Amino acid sequence: MTLRACLSLAISRGFLAFLLATSLFGAWNGRAAQAAQTADPRVERIDPVLRDGRLELDADVSFVLNDQLRDAAQRGVPLYFTADLVIKRSRWWWFDRTVVNTSLTWRIVYNALTRQWRAGTGALSLPVTSLDQAMEQVRRIRNWQVGAADQFESGVKYSGQLRVRLDTSMLTRPLQVNALNSRSWSPTTPWTAFTFAVARPAR
Repeated sequence: MTLRACLSLAISRGFLAFLLATSLFGAWNGRAAQAAQTADPRVERIDPVLRDGRLELDADVSFVLNDQLRDAAQRGVPLYFTADLVIKRSRWWWFDRTVVNTSLTWRIVYNALTRQWRAGTGALSLPVTSLDQAMEQVRRIRNWQVGAADQFESGVKYSGQLRVRLDTSMLTRPLQVNALNSRSWSPTTPWTAFTFAVARPAR
C-alpha cells in the first residue's frame, strides 16, 4: 500500500471516528436536556369544577425533589409547598377584577424517632409510608375549594393562573438564608394560565 493510500485511509478512519463521537455527544446532550426539562417542576393540568355550590380546583403537577431536598427531608427538616391561585374577570372599561386570590400549603415532615412520614394541610396531618407518597398530595391537587359558586356569573369568561412552589418563607432562618444562595432550595413551577366559564343552569 502506498503512502498516499495509507494517509487517505487514516484520514477516512479519523473522520468516521469524529462523526461517531459527534453523533454520540449529540444524542447524550439531547437526552440530558430532555431529562433536565422533564425534571423541571410544571403544572400539567388544571380543571375548575363546580361541586355543591362551590368552585373547586383539580390539578396535576410534575414536581420532582432534587437530592438536596430529599436528604434534608429525610433528616427531619419540614418542607412546605404552597400552591398560589389567582382568578380574574376582564373588564374592557377598567382594570381586570380579581375574583380569587388564595393559596394552599402542605407540610411534609419525617420523625426520625418514630420513623414515620406525615403530610397534610393546615391542622390536618396524616401518616404516609414514604416521602414520595407525601409528595403525591402536592402533585395531585383534588377538591380544592377556592370560592363560592355565586362569585362567578354564568356565561362569563374568567382567566386564572396557578403555580406550585417550595415555600422557603416557612423554613427556619438558617435554611432561609441558604435558600437565597442555592437554586436547589427554590424549585417552583412557572405560572400556568387557564380559562373557564361557568355554564348556565339548565331550565
